[in-house]
Amino acid sequence: MGLLSRTARARRAPAAPDGSPSAPPPPASPTRRPASGFGLLGPRRERHELDPDRFAELGLPVGDDGVVVGTDAQGAPAVLGLVRPAAFDVVLVGGAWTAQVIALRAVGTGARVAVESGRPQLWTALAQAANTGQQSITLHDVGRVPPQGPSVPSPVLIVRDCGIRPPLGRVRSAPWQPVLTLLPYPGPTTARLMSQADLVGVQRVAPEEAVQIGRTMNLPREDVESLSTLPDGVTLWCTRSSRTYVTTQPTDPEAGLLGAARRLE
Repeated sequence: MGLLSRTARARRAPAAPDGSPSAPPPPASPTRRPASGFGLLGPRRERHELDPDRFAELGLPVGDDGVVVGTDAQGAPAVLGLVRPAAFDVVLVGGAWTAQVIALRAVGTGARVAVESGRPQLWTALAQAANTGQQSITLHDVGRVPPQGPSVPSPVLIVRDCGIRPPLGRVRSAPWQPVLTLLPYPGPTTARLMSQADLVGVQRVAPEEAVQIGRTMNLPREDVESLSTLPDGVTLWCTRSSRTYVTTQPTDPEAGLLGAARRLE
């Protein structure tokens, strides 16, 4: 589901009537394409063309940079493009285990992680394991996250683990600073948070909660019905126009630190 932006191919300027080269036309402004959540807008290079009958020859398992959050229904890596040159908000209705895996793998890509949580005991061991030689993961009380100073070489993932009614955060999403808001289960503000998010992840919820989420995210009936039966470690990542099921399996080091995939703590 990665998105790729391309720049127009450079064209030679036509010659003027007297034979001298005319001034080249002004470059066209790039057109921004909407982000669906998986993959980044690709590097701006010259266009590569391929005839439609050769599309089957393309077989890239991972299209863009990001965090590998698991595998999709076809067994291909699912890459979540968190770090972007624009603000990006993610809402995850699910367990802290999945959020911790995403945080740990984000560190593996070179990002710093700031965790805002009212449950510091859930995050302490993770932070201690990740902070070998540098402060890769920092823990903060709710409402006490200081400015992080994100940049291209030093992006920051903000993880908000503040219950089902998270207060307004002091640090919000910004270029190179995505925010992942973890909701253990749907609450009174969930519909609003989902409507404002760029990407939503949903793990197993009660049938009546699935109906509410389906209404907010415009999910088809079969997806609504599946939300109440999802196994541990399976997340439906969706926008209002696209969706994919992703299974997250821990690596051996992750399993040793976090245990097996689970929906509840």
